[in-house]
Amino acid sequence: MPIMQHKDHTINASLLLLNDWFCRNGFSGFDPYDIKGHPLLVKLTYTGSRNFVVSLIREAVFEIIYYFPVICRKIMQIKPSVNAKAIGLLASSYLDLHFYDPHEEWGKRTIELLQWLKENKVTTPDGIGWGYPFDWQSKCLIPAHTPNGIVTTAAGEAFWKNYILNSDLESLEYCMSISRFLATLPIDVRENDQICFSYTPLFQNHVHNLNLFVAEFLIKTGKATSNKFWVELGNRAVNYTLASQHKDGSFDYNGPPETPDNHIDNYHTGFVLRMLHSIWKHTDRKDVYNALCRCYEHYIHNFFENDSIPKLMPNRKYRIDIHSCAESVHCLSELSQTFPEGLPFAKNILLWTITHLQDQSGYFYYGYLKSRFTGIPFKSKIPYIRWGQAWMMRAMTSYFLATNNRSN
Repeated sequence: MPIMQHKDHTINASLLLLNDWFCRNGFSGFDPYDIKGHPLLVKLTYTGSRNFVVSLIREAVFEIIYYFPVICRKIMQIKPSVNAKAIGLLASSYLDLHFYDPHEEWGKRTIELLQWLKENKVTTPDGIGWGYPFDWQSKCLIPAHTPNGIVTTAAGEAFWKNYILNSDLESLEYCMSISRFLATLPIDVRENDQICFSYTPLFQNHVHNLNLFVAEFLIKTGKATSNKFWVELGNRAVNYTLASQHKDGSFDYNGPPETPDNHIDNYHTGFVLRMLHSIWKHTDRKDVYNALCRCYEHYIHNFFENDSIPKLMPNRKYRIDIHSCAESVHCLSELSQTFPEGLPFAKNILLWTITHLQDQSGYFYYGYLKSRFTGIPFKSKIPYIRWGQAWMMRAMTSYFLATNNRSN
């Protein structure tokens, strides 16, 4: 076992505990959305949604699932699976760890994870991608393993990082193949040189964080390979999202022409911030920097209680989600290159998360949920792999680099 040399022993010990948990349990596990793809739950969720009785039954069923997540999955025969997004996040994490502390174990784990991504890619006529290992419902039912922009860019980030840190040209080839796939996602061409990428190849939609994940990947890969078309596509997608920023600096989850639902939450805002920061670094666009600053100010002043507890939304504390905790730490750590005052903030959040949501065995709980019927908060202790463990590993390694001024 490598001996980490981070100056904060609590965070150091937490990361090693989580790594030990992965060594014992592997990378297969449950996900918050795996059970929602079950045919019975899909029918219950999307049939008769305006009927009061059906809605009440639906709320009761999901309440039971939240209280008894493992038992419900056994009853409905939902099996653990390996999630490509989790593997991508973990590969990036171990690459950072190996950069921070060149120990043999981190290098071996990186190779193992990148190899898994190579062996489990989905080849399309235009490039490669990855999807979720379960069916999931959106405008239509998305079959398991259908490649989408979110999972693909998470996997792609690992190959990009391997190219940057280790000058691995094969990883750059993977990034190019990923970009070819991303460039073929359905695009809505809007006015004023704006476009919006869609989540999957199966339908068109407008989601700002997805749009920026795709744009950021195309811009940096396009610049590295002198592909002006990818860079142009990415910048036009950025134009679309910037045009939808609210006056207070926030971004809704959806973009026009879809009706805004005022869904402005913690972790999606973190995604947008990280992508805007990276895009600004790659393009030096002043309008991106201005949008980044406005969104950052809104984020730090509206999404945290006592400068340490991530709220789900500005006006809604629960659920206190491990996804929000991890993304907050990851986002503030990465942005500390530009906003150094965010790093102590990230430490507060990380220490709170370790104290309240890490099990003594090493994994992190789903979070504090609030009963839909009683209004009483309760702690959900299921160890979701993609939603919690992979993101917390990513958050901690990002914080390690930021606090040692070695972030690339």
